[in-house]
This record gives sequence, C-alpha cells and structure tokens, in this order.
Amino acid sequence: MELDKPNSAANFIGGMAEKLGAAAQAATIFGDPIERDGVTVIPVAKARWGFGGGAGSRKEEDGAGGGGGAQVTPVGFIELKNGEAEFRPIKTVSLPWAIAGSLASLFILRRIFGRVGS
Repeated sequence: MELDKPNSAANFIGGMAEKLGAAAQAATIFGDPIERDGVTVIPVAKARWGFGGGAGSRKEEDGAGGGGGAQVTPVGFIELKNGEAEFRPIKTVSLPWAIAGSLASLFILRRIFGRVGS
C-alpha cells in the first residue's frame, strides 16, 4: 500500500503541512506581553498559511513535490490598563505591499516561463 512506504507522497505532504501549521499557531499570533508604567500591551497578528502538493510515478520511479508558505501580519495590540482591555488596530496603507507583491510575482513568472522555453 502507498501509505506504508516511508517516502510516500502522503507522508511527504502530511509532513510539510504539519511543519507549516506549526509556524502559524497562537504563539505566533499573540506575541509576548510587554509591561511598562502599569500598562500591558499584547501584540496581535493575523496568520495565514497554505500548502499544495502532488505525486506521481513513471515506470519504476516515484516522485512527490510540494510547496507552501506562511504569512504573519501585525494587525494591532491589546492594551490592558486599569483592569480593562481594549483592542487597538494598526492602520496601514497596503498599496506599497501590493506593488511589491505584483513585481515579485512578475519576476517569478518570468523566471519560470523563461526556463520552460530553454
């Protein structure tokens, strides 16, 4: 059976997903509290992760591949003061990040399609 093989695609994909999931856990989202002058601040972030993979075989060879990534973005902080808690969002302009992401995507696509033609 395929799952019994130590290097099976299911084992590979499961291991990669487990590693990415561990990187995007609650400890990543809520940072260590910082206390100063009677005020405690707890950093808060949004974590996202994704993964894709596949496997195949040809004649006597088996192969598997996959990839994924995680993104952690600060979104605000929780302020604890005088026995009360208040979430304070971080307001950012995301246009520069959108431009940078678009340029990076174009660069990656150019490298991928440039290699296919070679």
